[in-house]
Amino acid sequence: MISTTTKTIKKEQISSLAFIGTNDVLDNEVAKSKRKSDLYRAMILGNVYHVKCKLVFVSDDKIYKVDTTVWASTDNYVTLKGGTIIPVNSILEVIL
Repeated sequence: MISTTTKTIKKEQISSLAFIGTNDVLDNEVAKSKRKSDLYRAMILGNVYHVKCKLVFVSDDKIYKVDTTVWASTDNYVTLKGGTIIPVNSILEVIL
């Protein structure tokens, strides 16, 4: 069961978290499409204008939030400034 409280984390701490499983945290195709679009926008804003965004994601059945710059986004992974990688299927929300 996933915790309902959100813990703010620094991007440098993400590499110590475990991302287990291939199940998507979103079950709605519209929400998945919005997440993909928001991640693309976050990547453009981060690379061109150096704008940070907030990513809300799940790891170890806990919800985390990080304030960071998205450098790259693919169908499966997001790369943050500093090379940290988060699986897309673990991201609940992108706040621009």
